Amino acid sequence: MPQSMREIAERATFQSFANCYRREIDPGMPSQERPECGDRRSYVEWSCPMSAATLRAEIERESLCGPLRFGRVFICRAPENAWHEIAPLRALYLMVQECYSGMGAARAETLRNEEVELLGRILASYQCIADSLQRFSGEAGRTFLDGEQSLMFGHWLHPTPKSRQGMADWQQPAYAPEHHGRFQLTYFAVDAALLRHGSTDEICVSGILETLLPTADRPTLRPGETLLPLHPLQAEAVMLDPDIAELARQGRLRRLGSFGAEFSPTSSVRTLYSAEIPWMLKFSLPVRITNSLRINRMPELKAGVAMSRLFARTDFLARHPCFRLIRDPAYLTLALPGRIESGFEVIFRENPFTTGNESKGITIAALTADPPPCARSRLDLLVREHAAQQGLPVASASRQWFSAYLDCALDPLVKLYDELGVALEAHQQNVLLDVSAGLPTASYYRDNQGFYLSNAHRDRLVALVPDTAEIGGLYFDDRVIQERFAYYLIVNQICSVIARMGQDRLIDEEALLIMLRERLDDLAHELGGVGRDFAIGLVERPTVAAKANLLTRMLGIDELEAEDGRAIYVQLANPLFGNRRPARRGEARVASR
Repeated sequence: MPQSMREIAERATFQSFANCYRREIDPGMPSQERPECGDRRSYVEWSCPMSAATLRAEIERESLCGPLRFGRVFICRAPENAWHEIAPLRALYLMVQECYSGMGAARAETLRNEEVELLGRILASYQCIADSLQRFSGEAGRTFLDGEQSLMFGHWLHPTPKSRQGMADWQQPAYAPEHHGRFQLTYFAVDAALLRHGSTDEICVSGILETLLPTADRPTLRPGETLLPLHPLQAEAVMLDPDIAELARQGRLRRLGSFGAEFSPTSSVRTLYSAEIPWMLKFSLPVRITNSLRINRMPELKAGVAMSRLFARTDFLARHPCFRLIRDPAYLTLALPGRIESGFEVIFRENPFTTGNESKGITIAALTADPPPCARSRLDLLVREHAAQQGLPVASASRQWFSAYLDCALDPLVKLYDELGVALEAHQQNVLLDVSAGLPTASYYRDNQGFYLSNAHRDRLVALVPDTAEIGGLYFDDRVIQERFAYYLIVNQICSVIARMGQDRLIDEEALLIMLRERLDDLAHELGGVGRDFAIGLVERPTVAAKANLLTRMLGIDELEAEDGRAIYVQLANPLFGNRRPARRGEARVASR
């Protein structure tokens, strides 16, 4: 077993990369040591022609729908033909080299910069994980902010899960969530004629600004000026923009300094939270996180307002109280001639987790994340506590928990797509659960970048909210929607819950996959539109699409800048295909809901 946090970080870095490598580049060949050697453990081997070597990784844990857990790594070099243990990062270097060599000599040379950048980001991610582990206190709080700041291993299937390109080491303690920093917003005084804003009818942007910084606490403003808040890191970046610098020279923009309540970064880094303020704020940042530079685009600002109007003009949320939308109903920015964005774009997001409600929501990413050394996952703690309180076997408690989870995290989303033609980018970081009572009682969805509106429902949706017709990147054909919806909702989110329960030995993954398939069967029988097609497709297709984060990184693609925001996808074996419990003779399955 590893003895230091850096060794744990190294293994975690290899695990993230190797799982992506298996899915997207080379599945490898299964192998097993000879029984006469007394070693019956499973291994996967990868050929590395560029290094005239073969890598072998020990498999400590299999999974039907999640990443494998790897142990020791070995290398065999020709012509020696003997296996030697190798440090995981050294093995990873060889795998990166193989990634690019497979593209052909000519193309590999043109991608040399991307190869070097990928290696750099892998090492930066490793360093961030190691630093997070060094600071781990052994406490696992259950508030919203505790969950947001707990993801020390980052994205569960990404080759560089914790890299933040553009954020210096000395800035991390203040602005990276795992450092638990708090800071004030930076305010600018801006010529009111330069401002652009939008909101739903019941929201007043000036009222939000008053909540953030009451008039009595503000520095003196000149006639015709108004306030504009910014993330301190972005405030440094915008002042280097020649257009912004010119406004400052003209006196039409003044940097006032830091004032008001202190905010904490959430798991997205650029969305800030304070329990005392009824709004979260989402800013642009000059930082590349996972696959993208984190910039608020005007279509996203407008989409948040438009989708807030849409849900206000339907009764869907009232009829499904276990599903809740965290709205982004207002925005504010500085308009510059000839430019779509200025860098000042700020989104105002509802904060349902204010003082007294801090324990009402925790992101699924936090519930299912690998725990630090000698700790248990948050999901493991919840399920075992429920089993003890109810006097249930752990497997029975797991079934109850998973069923309650599907009630609020699966059913309403598929019904929303069926009724309104609205699908959500419901990955594990965008969905939060209210588990304050032990079992899930409600799910929350956040993020105005993640709405997919069906072209088949376009006329009805435009009639409800005409603005949706003018916002780019909202409407899609159902073929595209269902591919993305299946990835985000099933592969990324629900499969992470199944894999976590399996890894924690709460219940076999196969039992939960059967429950999921039965629930999808129920939905297919209950619904009659695109939601029915979606549910049927999920259980009848032998493969399912998954985002290829390694290929996306290898090619230096910013998915938020790509056409329709589309990343690269690969096809994986569908864990739901054929995974049905055979009915006993004379047995008819009756829906329990």
